[in-house]
Amino acid sequence: MAAKTREYDYIIVGAGSAGCVMANGLSADPSCSVLLLEAGIPERSLFLKIPAGVYRAFRDPKFNWNYYTEPEKSLNNRTIFTPRGKVLGGSSSINSMVYMRGHPLDYDRWASECGLSEWSFSKCLPYFKAGENFSGGQSEWRGSNGPLAVTKSDTHNPLYDAFLLAGKQAGQGVSDDLSGYRPEGVSRYDITKASGERCSASAAFLTPIIDRPNLKVITSATVRKVTFKKNCATGVSFIWKNEEIHASAALEVILSGGAINTPQLLMVSGIGPKEELKNNEIIVNCDLPGVGQNLQDHAKIRLQFECKQRQTIHRMDSLGLKLFAGVNWSLFRKGLATSNIWEVGGLVRGNNTVEYPNLQYHFGPVGFEREKNKIKILQAFSLNVDQMRPKSRGQIRLNKNNIYGNPKLTFNYLKESFDMKEMIEAVRLARDLVNQPAFDRFKGKEITPGPEILNEKDIESFLRNKVETAYHPCGTCKMGDDDRAVVDSNFKVHEIEGLRVVDASIIPQILSGNLNAPVQMLAARAVDFILGRPQKQPVEAPFHFNK
Repeated sequence: MAAKTREYDYIIVGAGSAGCVMANGLSADPSCSVLLLEAGIPERSLFLKIPAGVYRAFRDPKFNWNYYTEPEKSLNNRTIFTPRGKVLGGSSSINSMVYMRGHPLDYDRWASECGLSEWSFSKCLPYFKAGENFSGGQSEWRGSNGPLAVTKSDTHNPLYDAFLLAGKQAGQGVSDDLSGYRPEGVSRYDITKASGERCSASAAFLTPIIDRPNLKVITSATVRKVTFKKNCATGVSFIWKNEEIHASAALEVILSGGAINTPQLLMVSGIGPKEELKNNEIIVNCDLPGVGQNLQDHAKIRLQFECKQRQTIHRMDSLGLKLFAGVNWSLFRKGLATSNIWEVGGLVRGNNTVEYPNLQYHFGPVGFEREKNKIKILQAFSLNVDQMRPKSRGQIRLNKNNIYGNPKLTFNYLKESFDMKEMIEAVRLARDLVNQPAFDRFKGKEITPGPEILNEKDIESFLRNKVETAYHPCGTCKMGDDDRAVVDSNFKVHEIEGLRVVDASIIPQILSGNLNAPVQMLAARAVDFILGRPQKQPVEAPFHFNK
């Protein structure tokens, strides 16, 4: 095949949220040849296009790496399921489709605390705007001409209305647009969907340009290592159809495999902490101690309550309703199947001392429990609460028995007492919201944690037994110039020529919200850096801060 002998200008490893954006941006120049490699398969399954269908496909190994952590000491040695997309579109093809940018002060903290002056929010905002096609139209804060369809959630359910009213009654704040003037409070979420279908990074950025003659996309291609000549990346070796193939890059190799796969690939290629490499009998090309370190995630806890009033969604286990929803979606792209379930939520404060919101809600009008690999629907409603800016840090290490197999993940959830304190506050804040009058006609018995879990010691025990991932791993190849930084502010790997990392791994401090939209913004900025174009002019939009 062509990749055996042909030289590309750019090789992108990983077709997720970042890789799809960069493949689009770099190949827009017809003089640039681009190779995009993805370990997963094309995004053809209907269950990945139907917003509600993803819950059936979510754990399918055809689309998901299905990682698990090492036993987490602060979670009673539980191993935590850590899904990552293994398909064109990456995790944007299997996520819950919530569009969040993070709080503006997150980026300003990167600028002030991490020495990344180019990353203040005013310099990121024009890229967020350019990337989105927002159903609410253009404004100082929003864009309406970009590839990514972003739609304000619109499914009617009285439980959504109750949640929004309860947030107001509890004094937790209300926002009409968390990506607008008021990035705080409960709100209807923005969803990445168009005409009733999921709008993944692949659907938005890759599908429309897949036939460009200067873009080659290869799926089911597992990259084994980056190749080097002295301190310069020259290409990659990958396995495709049981054959090892080498592709060379005239200009750059760009790693976009995500916060787990990218540091693993760097390490097996000889870039990382020298002791880790030596322990795995890997020749050290470059001693970069930060590779695989600084692993961060949002810890999540789910509260569930019986619902006294039966809603249509509570009957989704019914074969008849499933058939009706499927037909309604197939013919009209309407109905229950178009919902991502988590259509409302918010950014709120767990205490009065934080500078800006430190907790995030995702509210669903249904309860569920997992029985083996099946989800059982409950007549209930669910409230997830995520900790936005944890202090705990973890790491990724290679599996010595198979350095190309699943790496060893340790997040150290709740290791820091600060994180436990905030998660205890999260449970109390969520209960306070559900105890507001707006929920009186709906709320039945508290299922989880349960009415008997009241004092701090019991809540702490509950959290250690039940905290899970919020699916936002990041930070393992962090941006900066300190001794643990892996890339500079332009995504270039320190001490290596011709190699960049562009994905969630470069995030130095985790953002306050879902990561799909920020990663696409990072990738759009990376395209301009790579091509040597000026960055877009900063946008100084006003924001409301409850300081």
